[in-house]
Amino acid sequence: MDELVRYIKFSIAFDTDKLKSDLAKIINKNWIDHYNTNGYSGKWTSVALMSKDGKSDSIYALPSDDDKMMDTEILDSCTYFKEVLDGFLFEKTAVRLLQLAVGAEIKPHSDHCLGYEDGSFRLHIPIITNPDVEFILDDKRLIMNEGECWYIDANFIHSVANRGKQDRIHLVIDGIRNDWSDALFFKEAAENRFLKPKAKMSEEQKELMIAELKRMDTTVAQEILKNLE
Repeated sequence: MDELVRYIKFSIAFDTDKLKSDLAKIINKNWIDHYNTNGYSGKWTSVALMSKDGKSDSIYALPSDDDKMMDTEILDSCTYFKEVLDGFLFEKTAVRLLQLAVGAEIKPHSDHCLGYEDGSFRLHIPIITNPDVEFILDDKRLIMNEGECWYIDANFIHSVANRGKQDRIHLVIDGIRNDWSDALFFKEAAENRFLKPKAKMSEEQKELMIAELKRMDTTVAQEILKNLE
């Protein structure tokens, strides 16, 4: 069998000037410290563009139950971000800007059920980055440039360190697989290459995930907890 897909760099490019113009409108808004406080060092903050309650400080990546996503008050002022999101014809479960400050590091971890094979997936669109950002996925360094669009299979162990002199900001979109996304993904790789990795989490990584899910306390999180504990 062909090697499992760990990432895809799609042949999609977004206007970096327009991305940065929208970002400039909201860069001084209230960015929230990422909730997984044991999983990183330094400053890692987020603001939601879509959330289940329409509030920009609702940065959780798992929605509760079947709540539909709503545009936040921040997205209302960002016409290009809206255009980008409208071009992805799948249901979104989280849409956030994630800012990793200079010197900050996200520890090696995996995100439960965030591979395409799970029926859900995560896309990254870098808005501001630098050559000294080290994004490591399954022991391989990925260079994601501004305006590009990447799929990352977050079931694989990954980490990020910003060793540069500029904060790194990505637009991160979580979505639900459908026919439209199948056409997008399977153009890049055969369906049988999207399978769950066999690698197991370390006990430390498992404990971090359990603590995070308990804090979220949603129906979806509780269901995942049953499988982990």
